[in-house]
Amino acid sequence: MTVLVTASTTQPPTLNDAVYSGLQLIENGERIRTCLQCGTCSGICPFGHLMDYPPGKMIAALRAGAFERVVNSDSVWMCVSCYACTQVCPAQIPLTPGLMTRAKEEMLLAGNVPEELQHALQFSQRYGNPLGESPRKRAAWTKGLDPPATILGKAKRPVDVLWFVGDYPSYHPRVQRTARALAKILAILDVDFGILGREEQSDADSQRLAGERGLFEMLAEKNGRAFAKYQFGEIITTDPHAYNALKNEYPALGISYPVRHYTQFLAERIDQLKPHLRREVKARITFHDPCYLGRANGVYDEPRALLEAIPGVTLVEMFHHRQTSLCCGGGGGGMWLDGFQWEKARSRISEWRVQEAIKVNADILAVACPYETPRFEDAVKTAANGAHLVVKDIAELLAESLDIEEE
Repeated sequence: MTVLVTASTTQPPTLNDAVYSGLQLIENGERIRTCLQCGTCSGICPFGHLMDYPPGKMIAALRAGAFERVVNSDSVWMCVSCYACTQVCPAQIPLTPGLMTRAKEEMLLAGNVPEELQHALQFSQRYGNPLGESPRKRAAWTKGLDPPATILGKAKRPVDVLWFVGDYPSYHPRVQRTARALAKILAILDVDFGILGREEQSDADSQRLAGERGLFEMLAEKNGRAFAKYQFGEIITTDPHAYNALKNEYPALGISYPVRHYTQFLAERIDQLKPHLRREVKARITFHDPCYLGRANGVYDEPRALLEAIPGVTLVEMFHHRQTSLCCGGGGGGMWLDGFQWEKARSRISEWRVQEAIKVNADILAVACPYETPRFEDAVKTAANGAHLVVKDIAELLAESLDIEEE
């Protein structure tokens, strides 16, 4: 019997096919095919002028079957996942969580990754945080708190609130002051809260947006197992990135709990808080809207309500605020790409933001994200006419008015 062998007409999937398939997994990802090529996304991107392939040109390359050109260029790492392109897209394409993140995934697969980002990703896998700190030290910031913080693994009792502290409030010396201030505020409000301590892992939202979906899922599942061990009513977060992950990404992995950012939680209790705010903070304060609190999740009013509740405060707005707020430059892996981005741009977005605060004669630049305090404080050091500008988290300002701020 003669067997006829015919050549297969099935072509192996191309890089373009892989990108399109990946986008189908993102909510509204199919909208990528409706791009108008208006260029609005590329125009709004803070580093778009430095990219070989800003979002609009990236879509054009995808349509032309030439996405390998994007992967062969390293300029996609200038993207800080600030959601500005997604905000302005008339076709409502999820550019930030879809196209830009998918491109970074391909960059990782191709091994085209800046070394400083690679270190942060390796630390996240090994230690559960991008700073490379020991999990055993995760609750060290609570030492000396009065009343002491409840660590759920030791207390073994239900609590009303599980506070997901986050990486930088747990480990970064400057941001630990924010964590301690918030702990004292919660104590004054008689909130029964607990923390996971060493059982807490990075929320990994920034790692996900830097293209490490597998690492994100691994760390999310570890957090999910920790959550399941304890009884609590809701979760609050210090970090907008953790809020975004727990609210929008974890449920797809079967990890779903009521969650709020701490500014939302405190704003709901503002009438309870106001009688304790006795000390005046006589200052012109401007608020920087975090990308993952504002543009990504629509939380704008609660942080401002807390600032306006502080006696003596005059709240002023920068030119870019609310939906048009500039990014601090830390999202989407930007926290771990400062050297790379400096080589490309010779400037930092955080410096542009500080200049806006100076232009409105602000005394204090208020923030509500752990990435921002150290970034803006560094930017103030090099800013012209910025020596007077102080950077403080809203929790620190509330603690100051409560007369319980850190020394």
